[in-house]
Amino acid sequence: MHGGDRLQVLWPRLVANKLFRKPSGSNAFVADFPASAAAAAAAEEQEEEGVEAELLDDGRCSLDADADADRGIKRPRAQQRSKTLKYRLFASTWNVGGVAPPDDLDLADWLDTANGTYDIYVLGFQEVVPLRARNVLGADKNRIGMRWNELVRAALNRTSPSAGSHDQQPPVGGGEKQKVHPVRDGAGDLQPARDFRCVVSKQMVGVLLTVWVRADLRRFVRRPSVSCVGCGVMGCLGNKGAVSVRFWLHDTSFCFVCCHLASGGREGDEAHRNSDAAEILSRATFPRRRHSSSSSPLTSSAPHKILEHDRVILLGDLNYRISLPEAKTRLLVERQDWKTLLENDQLRGEVSDQGGAFHGWNEGPITFSPTYKYHRNSDAYYGCAQQQPKKGDTKLKRRAPAWCDRILWHGAGLKQSRYDRCESRLSDHRPVRALFAVEVDAPRNLNSLRSFFMSERFDCRAAKSSVSDLLCREDGDGDGDATSSARFDQDV
Repeated sequence: MHGGDRLQVLWPRLVANKLFRKPSGSNAFVADFPASAAAAAAAEEQEEEGVEAELLDDGRCSLDADADADRGIKRPRAQQRSKTLKYRLFASTWNVGGVAPPDDLDLADWLDTANGTYDIYVLGFQEVVPLRARNVLGADKNRIGMRWNELVRAALNRTSPSAGSHDQQPPVGGGEKQKVHPVRDGAGDLQPARDFRCVVSKQMVGVLLTVWVRADLRRFVRRPSVSCVGCGVMGCLGNKGAVSVRFWLHDTSFCFVCCHLASGGREGDEAHRNSDAAEILSRATFPRRRHSSSSSPLTSSAPHKILEHDRVILLGDLNYRISLPEAKTRLLVERQDWKTLLENDQLRGEVSDQGGAFHGWNEGPITFSPTYKYHRNSDAYYGCAQQQPKKGDTKLKRRAPAWCDRILWHGAGLKQSRYDRCESRLSDHRPVRALFAVEVDAPRNLNSLRSFFMSERFDCRAAKSSVSDLLCREDGDGDGDATSSARFDQDV
């Protein structure tokens, strides 16, 4: 983007931010934790910035490596080697068009649960609520987002929502309770139940990003936090923008970004999308806490910006269009001439061109039809000749088909093996999904006591809480491996 064009895009935003600043989202998020871990994590929120270990009552529990690092002293240590683990990561984006999910909606096909279990699910939604003024200017409406999380939980854990169920479980979201249908081994024809847990879920107006991992991986997920950037009305409201989440899995940092960029197919709209992308990458920040990995005893700064993380995936309704006349675009879509269409795809240019908004990012080959814009409950594109205007409509808006819904990644350690779309007719967009093989660094000996005590997985207060829980269980007061949802205000 030329300097003059960028200034034209940004000056209204600069003025608006001075006159009318509405916070685009707090740093609070929700997640599933065992009851004991939730208590320990909630206590950890109140640590001072940079403190890596808490003192027990006798004041003797500390990490000598942290103290030495503060004094600039490096102790000789036996070199610890790390090993590389590989996980399967499922990422998907879906603009649901402000349509509330029906109670009987089954997400199993979208989440591909029949073709194998993945280790990590990263799910981004846009327009989970209609982008009306009261939703944009008022408090976030989390009830619908909670319902989407409930349906995701049911699909991942091989359960079916039942309107008559009265079982209750603390929700992934807010303080309200929601129906969650428990997994029962051997119920009917269901296969053995899987157990996925939500490690972080965050909503900003209509943008919802939720991350789920296998229950046995949850203990290796550390330091989740979120960042919200509003780029919508007046350049700062949350009807457009991004929700970003980050955490460590073992010793590798992850960052996932769910975007909804500026819409429109007119001249100049691409510049607004590029501006939104630049704002998101520059304004999204995470707590700069010291991070000590289990394979390195000395502390270092945690990533502060999106691109400072080891593995980065960006997905969403990026809204980039095809730079061809509408009639020609429709003709090429009918012929399935993806090569010609992709040569004129705006996002492909921003990825490949030096100085493009997404230069340095990667995207897999596109072999599927454009994902926007459809008539709801139909396979017909909006404004196509076969679709007749409804009675009373004076004019049917025509929008040329486009690949608005995309998944990009940045950095090494990510290998995409699949990139396709799902055929749900719920909204005017089709969901897009991708499968990645992800490399993660981990200590070679995960059972090493030295490795454990030098890692952030060891927390003195958590250990004290665990001992107390164990004593309670011996007294008959424990409730097994009960899961609760907790709300956290910062970095956990």
